[in-house]
Amino acid sequence: MLNGQSRIRLLDILRGFAILGTLGTNIWLFAYLGDLSYVLTYDHSRWWASSDDFIRLLVLFLVNGKFLGLLTIMFGVGLELKYRQALRHGSPWPGMYIWISLILLLEGLVHFTLVMEYDILMSYAFTAIIVSFIVKRGDQAIKRALKWVGGFHLLLVSLILLVSVLIYLSGGTLALGSMGHTIALYQHGSWLEQLLYRINHFWILRSEAIFVLPMNVFLFLSGVLLMRAGAFSPDQHGKRIRRKLLAVGMYVGIPLNLLIFVPGGIFDLPVRYLFAPILSLGYIIFEKSKHLWIWGRLEDIGRMALSCYVLQNILASIIFYGWGFGLGGSVNSLTVVTIWLLISVLLASFATVWHHFFSLGPMETARKYLAGLPRRSIKHVSKDLS
Repeated sequence: MLNGQSRIRLLDILRGFAILGTLGTNIWLFAYLGDLSYVLTYDHSRWWASSDDFIRLLVLFLVNGKFLGLLTIMFGVGLELKYRQALRHGSPWPGMYIWISLILLLEGLVHFTLVMEYDILMSYAFTAIIVSFIVKRGDQAIKRALKWVGGFHLLLVSLILLVSVLIYLSGGTLALGSMGHTIALYQHGSWLEQLLYRINHFWILRSEAIFVLPMNVFLFLSGVLLMRAGAFSPDQHGKRIRRKLLAVGMYVGIPLNLLIFVPGGIFDLPVRYLFAPILSLGYIIFEKSKHLWIWGRLEDIGRMALSCYVLQNILASIIFYGWGFGLGGSVNSLTVVTIWLLISVLLASFATVWHHFFSLGPMETARKYLAGLPRRSIKHVSKDLS
């Protein structure tokens, strides 16, 4: 529960897990200065010939799209909790949730502009608004939306896969084209030049955020239904559901995601946008011992997930971009993984220390203040009228 109610510990743990996992994908974009080919296999299909490519691809097999899917499901769970809160208080729905989503949109826009072009918050904000109205219409509307939006996304990704196969069979090659300008910008450009680049190429750089909207709606609604089914409860019923999800992730998700190792890059997009969320379901697990150190650290990160998400991207920018330490383009895969782990440890330490003094993270505090502005304005107007 939220806002003064007893929190569901598993949700915070999973949020923290997902936040660090998203960095496991983004770290390659930072390390290779925005070169998308390093999170795909179009130009690196002979992974068996290079230990460097093998390590990178193995990590991406575990994280690319998987933790993004998990985080998206967690946002859906958060929406359901807000919906329940509104029902308990007799508040209109979506009501204030729209305002909260607009705040998220603003946070995403600031993050996109100042930090990195692959921000996910803006897409989540639009998704949250769409899903809030679907949830308002009840269970049948949710099931219909799942069917239609899921079918549309499946059709879209299947068409992309078909085109990729036809190109490959005709002897063509799949490629992104030259990214030399982007690489040079992040290797030698100033922070201000990078900021202007993101502003001037806003719609191109936001194309993925638009493309994934159907998938996001599907996963948000999946999070709502999982929450209603009791998948996150600590009792035996919740554990049974999570064991079933683990089985789906292992026996369906793993084989499908192994297709990323097929040479030629044919399955890169289907793996990220279709198969990865299936494996994400297998990541919804809970600890055998509630007192393990690692669960507490992930919980701390999860309680201030927004702050940690932005902070980890700021730290990666400083480490890899030319205006910072300038390590981008000059490190091997093992070093990249090591830096990912070091940033994760730093985030966990920061979150733990922060929670000794404050109940909310810095960005969560700012959001709480902004979220309360309409109520304070109404009270102020009512006081003046009286």
